[in-house]
Amino acid sequence: MEMPLDHEAYAAQRARWPASGQHILAQHDADTVVVYQAYRPSIGAAAVADGRLGGGGFGMGRMSWIKPNFLWMMFRSGWGTKPDQEVTLALRITRAGFEEILAAAVPSGFKPGQFESREAWEAAVRGSDVRLQWDPDHGPTGEPCERRAIQLGLRGAALRRLVEEWTVGVEDLSAFVAEQRELRHDRARLITPRETVYTPAPAVAARLGLSAEGAFDPMTTAPRPPPTP
Repeated sequence: MEMPLDHEAYAAQRARWPASGQHILAQHDADTVVVYQAYRPSIGAAAVADGRLGGGGFGMGRMSWIKPNFLWMMFRSGWGTKPDQEVTLALRITRAGFEEILAAAVPSGFKPGQFESREAWEAAVRGSDVRLQWDPDHGPTGEPCERRAIQLGLRGAALRRLVEEWTVGVEDLSAFVAEQRELRHDRARLITPRETVYTPAPAVAARLGLSAEGAFDPMTTAPRPPPTP
């Protein structure tokens, strides 16, 4: 499925994004959500040719991490310069699939207050194929932000469903990444994929620890009130 990404000036987007808190920034519409991964060229080429992951040496037996935030992916891959992360892929997955991933996500580390006990958290980890991590988001040149970004690790049945059921398109962004890498210090000219705050179902948002601050999701039925100054 050919569904090119929407792009926008980074400076304009940064002015709209929440400055702090835990938020899911993503490119999304009524039916799909874009997530990013970075791989060595053999895996990237096979994914583009097949329209899904699975070839070129891709390992189904390991945890595979997806990131809905483009700049977080750029920080992790060094803008496509780190070994085995030279090819940046944009995976367009179904919105329903993304919601299932979020609903199944269990934090990768135990934090008091999220679960009744460490034993309860360990049981949740054993029962889920999706891991959740919140990490500091980063700007174009690698500087950390107060805002935190989400990444989601999939294995087992969840990874198989990502590959076989939820992925509806794959785009190789490597040329775009190389072009914008040269502009990462020039924020007036830098272009990035357009991203807005993604708001899942209220129960899922609460369990993930999402912050209430942020733009309302246009796919919901009513706008969320602005944060109190």
